[in-house]
Amino acid sequence: MGRVTERRRTLRVRDGAVTTRPDTLVAEEPLEVRLNGRPLAITMRTPGDDFALAAGFLVSEGVIGEGSEVQSIVYCAGATEDGVNTYNVVDLKLAPGVDVPDVTLERNVYTTSSCGLCGKASLDAVRTTTRHPVADIPPVRITPALLSDLPGRLREAQRVFDRTGGLHAAALFSPEGELLDIREDVGRHNAVDKLVGRALTDGRLPLSETILLVSGRASFELVQKAVMAGIPVLAAVSAPSSLAVDLAAESGLTLVGFLRGSSMNVYAGDHRIVLDRAAGRD
Repeated sequence: MGRVTERRRTLRVRDGAVTTRPDTLVAEEPLEVRLNGRPLAITMRTPGDDFALAAGFLVSEGVIGEGSEVQSIVYCAGATEDGVNTYNVVDLKLAPGVDVPDVTLERNVYTTSSCGLCGKASLDAVRTTTRHPVADIPPVRITPALLSDLPGRLREAQRVFDRTGGLHAAALFSPEGELLDIREDVGRHNAVDKLVGRALTDGRLPLSETILLVSGRASFELVQKAVMAGIPVLAAVSAPSSLAVDLAAESGLTLVGFLRGSSMNVYAGDHRIVLDRAAGRD
């Protein structure tokens, strides 16, 4: 199986001084996801948590919504013509009786680490109906102060980032700010899929009492993944896209962007944010 990090020789220039030394880089390899033996998607990812990544991807595609719908997830033996197992091909087999939506098999997706939606036929194909609608049962209410603490906790838990500086991270927190799970990957969408896939196999979907925090921006795709997993709050340290805000508003998701220090923008679902009313709002 591929390693999470690799070493490469580098030429370093610092204030005119030149040295040669090895540098630790995050590994990036392709992963082909097969569904019932049929090729479905290819994504560039950081090796590790591959089964969770495949399961989370299929949750976001609306193929599965419960762990009982998965019969098995395995690496494909003899993935190459000479019979070598590259550990870069995963086959997820659905349990008997689980239907496969036609829209999933009508396309062959190529997913890069920066954009998981490349190859989508249309926006309508993305707006898959979730099995776990975002709801307030039980109600999730959080303060700006609690949200402000989360990026620091995320950063402290990024073990691979400390060695490489080249990974995105996604983390699940409780409404009280407890870190529940964290995953790292070269692709922010992969990191979220790994979280959701792990929750699926652990029987924890929907994630209706969690906060999802992502490094970087909040794209439409990340909002979609949060909605498909029943996550009520998505926070990002950078900006959301206009389509991400639209989908969050339509789905009842609380979307927070530019979460930096004590500052943040709430773009949708502000009813879950406990504000100091005495301070007033513009």
